Parts: sequence; C-alpha cells; structure tokens
Amino acid sequence: MDLELRHLKIVRAVAEAGSVTKAATHLGLAQPALTAQLKRIERVLGGALFDRDHNGARPTPLGELVLSRAMVLLPAARELQEEAVRFANNGGDIPSYRLGATNGPILGGLVDRLATAWPSSPVSTYTSWSARELTTMVMLGRLDFALIGACGESPPPTAGPVVWLTVGVDPIFVLLNEEHPLAVRKEVALAELSGEQWAGTPGDGCFGDCFATACARAGFTPQTIYETDVATCLHLAAVGRAAVLCKATFQPAPGVAMVPLADAPLHWRQLLGWHPEAPAARVAAAVAEQAKAAHADAVRRSTRYAAWLADNPRFGTAP
Repeated sequence: MDLELRHLKIVRAVAEAGSVTKAATHLGLAQPALTAQLKRIERVLGGALFDRDHNGARPTPLGELVLSRAMVLLPAARELQEEAVRFANNGGDIPSYRLGATNGPILGGLVDRLATAWPSSPVSTYTSWSARELTTMVMLGRLDFALIGACGESPPPTAGPVVWLTVGVDPIFVLLNEEHPLAVRKEVALAELSGEQWAGTPGDGCFGDCFATACARAGFTPQTIYETDVATCLHLAAVGRAAVLCKATFQPAPGVAMVPLADAPLHWRQLLGWHPEAPAARVAAAVAEQAKAAHADAVRRSTRYAAWLADNPRFGTAP
C-alpha cells in the first residue's frame, strides 16, 4: 500500500481529536474500521504513530514527524485543487498573483504595478525573513512568485524546479546617526567603522559570513552585531548605538544618514523566482518587467544611491 493524502487526513484527525474513537465519529467511520486503517498506515510508515491508552491517543516521535509533514502537504493539496478549479473556470488565465517576499524594496511597487496593469487579477502577499521558506512555498504551489535576496554571487537558497531571474544588484550602504563625524562623507571605507557596533535585519543566507569576511579584509573583527527588525535598527542608528547595514534603496528616517561604503565590499542581488511548470510561468516575463520597473523606482527615490550609480554603473536595475 502506498501512502495517500487520505491516510494523512486520518493521522491528522486522530491527533486533533486526541483519540481514535472521537476521530472515528468525526470522520463518520466505525471505530474498529478506523483502528484497522490506522494499523495499515503504521505498517507502511514503519512504526507506531500514536501511544494509545484509556486517556486517549498521543503522537509518538514518528507520529510528530508525520504530522509536521501533513500540516504542509494537506493545505498545499487543498490549495492546488482550489487553484486548479479557479484556473479552469477562468479560461486558462492566471486568476491571481500570490507574491512572497523577504525584506526588500520591490514588493510594494510590484503590488501597485500589477494592480494597475491587471486590475481584475487579485494580488495577495506573504512576507518572511526566510528565503528558503518562500522558495519551498513556490515549489509546493503555495506562491506564484517569490522576491528574495542573495548575498554577492551566492546561489538561491534551495535547489529545485524554481527559475530565478536577477531584478537588480544593489550595494550595501551604512546608516549612521546624522551627527556622526562620517555622516557627511561622500563615502566611507569599511575600516573607518571598525570601532562601531553593528545592526542588521535577520535572514537565512550567508550575509553574516560575507560581512565578517569583508571586515577581516579591512583589518578588523566587528564588535556586537544586533540582529533585529527594521524599526529597532533605525532607532539604534538614530541614537548612535550602532551602524546599520542596509540596501542602497533604503529610505532613511529622520535623524539618520545613509553613507555608501567605498569600493562596495558587499552587494545584494534582488531575485524573482517562479515554478517553470506552474500556470504563473506564462506571465513570468511580464511580472519580471514590472518587478524591474518597481526596482528602478526604488533606485530613483534613493537620491544618494542614484547619485552614486553615476560612478558605479555595474549596479542598479538589471537590463
């Protein structure tokens, strides 16, 4: 017997009900029939999924593993069915744009551009600090497109059937308190910031390692690095507690100055990804152009970055 989605539904039902008897009532089955099915599922999976006694049924470690996978696969299968029905009823046109994004400059502009270009196609968004999570959601069909970042020349986070296109390449600048002695400089060498504490937003890529390597090349080891949300990073910069690493498209808040790093020791690739066999793949080229336009808008809004690009044309929006 091969494992099927209906088997995962049975396992989930037993876990949610807390007993085989209650799960059988919920599923409209006789308790002996459900018990027999559960035993067959356990034989397929190689062990007991629940410890059962007069107090009910509690998942074993193997049961916890199976349940964790079921909580991903069952919603994905339901969404696939619903999406397929909507797709078929819509004459083969993509019925919506489901966008996922990490912290970056493109998502808001892309939502606005898609809503303007195709007002009859709903746009939904999902944000995460984890590029791996977003990539997995694209692979499972839970997102149509993912906007993520990759440090330097590092590859996207997960190998698999996802196509990646570079939307833009941005240098990393630094945010300083506007009264910092270096805040008025046209650019600052990383070594000149060796005495600073640092702050940045979290992520699951290699940026932390790349930053440490860049500091080592500049001749120092960075002091305390605060990993926190954008608002806290801005506060630490504004009160002079930390130098904050940011993409050059960032819009600094009052009290904070954004300064380019000399020779651009760190840079960030903005990537758009999609599944090549999903319905969304047919409109990927159009969405990619809208994403590039949104990135170009973000570059223009950052006057410091736009001026810096005149001397560094290898950065900016991808052609």
